[in-house]
Amino acid sequence: MTIIRQGSLFDIQELYDLEPTQRFEAIFSAIDIDPIFAVVTKKSRFGRPVELNYAAMIYSLVARITERIPFVKDLVKRLRNDMIFRLDCGFLVSDSVPSEAAFSRMITIISESNVLEEVQENLLQNAITEGFISDDTVAIDATHFEAKDQAPPKEEKPITEPKKRGRKSKEEREQWLIEKAECEATLPLFEKKIEEQLDVPLANLRAEIPQDPQWGVKKNSEGKNVFWYGFKAHLAVGTTSQYIFQSLFSSGNLNDGKAALPLLKGIHERVKLSTLCFETMDAGYDYDAIYKQIHRMGHQAVIAYNKRNEPEPIGFDKHFAPTCFREHSYRYDSFDTKYETLKYTSPKECKDCPLANEGICQKVYKVRITTDLRKYTAPARGSKSWKTIFKRRTAVERVNAYLKGYFQLNNVRYRTGKRAKVHFDLVTLVYNASKLAVDRFNAMLNQQQAA
Repeated sequence: MTIIRQGSLFDIQELYDLEPTQRFEAIFSAIDIDPIFAVVTKKSRFGRPVELNYAAMIYSLVARITERIPFVKDLVKRLRNDMIFRLDCGFLVSDSVPSEAAFSRMITIISESNVLEEVQENLLQNAITEGFISDDTVAIDATHFEAKDQAPPKEEKPITEPKKRGRKSKEEREQWLIEKAECEATLPLFEKKIEEQLDVPLANLRAEIPQDPQWGVKKNSEGKNVFWYGFKAHLAVGTTSQYIFQSLFSSGNLNDGKAALPLLKGIHERVKLSTLCFETMDAGYDYDAIYKQIHRMGHQAVIAYNKRNEPEPIGFDKHFAPTCFREHSYRYDSFDTKYETLKYTSPKECKDCPLANEGICQKVYKVRITTDLRKYTAPARGSKSWKTIFKRRTAVERVNAYLKGYFQLNNVRYRTGKRAKVHFDLVTLVYNASKLAVDRFNAMLNQQQAA
């Protein structure tokens, strides 16, 4: 029998093992820099003459990410000393090497616009058009990274009078409720409850997200609190292709769940992919508003349940499947998309149960997911299909590790949140460009093997 050897797939590590010229050419070809070039170039023929090669400067910022050059001053130094690297970035022999100040001015101009998000959207659409993205599941998660600056000294809180003990009188309580409502109405959008975001347009949500460095806290694998001063990266990743579909940059103290709605609305409005039908997240995203948004999109939520001081459900098991008279769980059978109904069938134990013919337990149990979107999901919680989809969530953690290990997400060298966002947008853009370059290499190799 003839043994057919399957060729190994070309991956990101192999892309980074290529010669720099080949690697740069592959990644640069995946990025359309024309929109960025239009933003940073001079708009008028009047004023001082332009002596800088802005296109090459943009490419050199991309090369800084791929070559893991820590500082802009190191990038300038390499451009001056390495002629091949300078030519690979698109500079001509006659071009002068830009100074650190020139790069800083260009980054400031980019930070005033959303052009990197537009380029990212165009790149993703190209990957979909070329057939490299056909995911049915999106995984959402967040990761933290530290700011360049140290945290400011802690401000001492003014000493306040101790609260009056005992229950408030009726008049005092009514006045307190009025003051509380007025205070909540004046809060910024991302300090209100998540439900307040449901009817807010995507552009407004992205415009109001806080971006200044702040203290953040999370529990590590040992259950201990880990503190950092800086930012958070919120990602929505295709679990099969591992492209970043949507990304969001925020302050380090923003709750993960409050960033989910902008990501979900961005997927719905900006990612034209008809195969998507599931969104999977960990228990930190277990909020009613997130389930409602996913239901509005016509998708299904696969989110770990986070029990919040809730009593044990009577007549149901821990996955909210109905139980029989002897407390055996019904088996999930199917989901009716037309009526949005979960169908359960009688447990295996009921076959030999002496109460089977007493009319106490019904053979089929149906429940609409709209009864409680948080408890009833399709596929049903605890089912084999639900567990299979939830396991795909590890794709976003893998991408988080790629961004920190290969693409310098941890290496923020800007003081303000606005400029740090440029670094974050560049990192996610270069990652997606690298993915597209790898997919194009694989398609070319497959065509060569077929020929």
